[in-house]
Amino acid sequence: KMRMHYIRILPGDKVQVELTPYDLQRGRITYRYK
Repeated sequence: KMRMHYIRILPGDKVQVELTPYDLQRGRITYRYK
């Protein structure tokens, strides 16, 4: 199993979310814009 790293997001942060085919309920944040 891959360990999922959760990134703390602040309101207003631009993030890129990737939806995983095996977990449609939760999206994975692939990139966080500075």
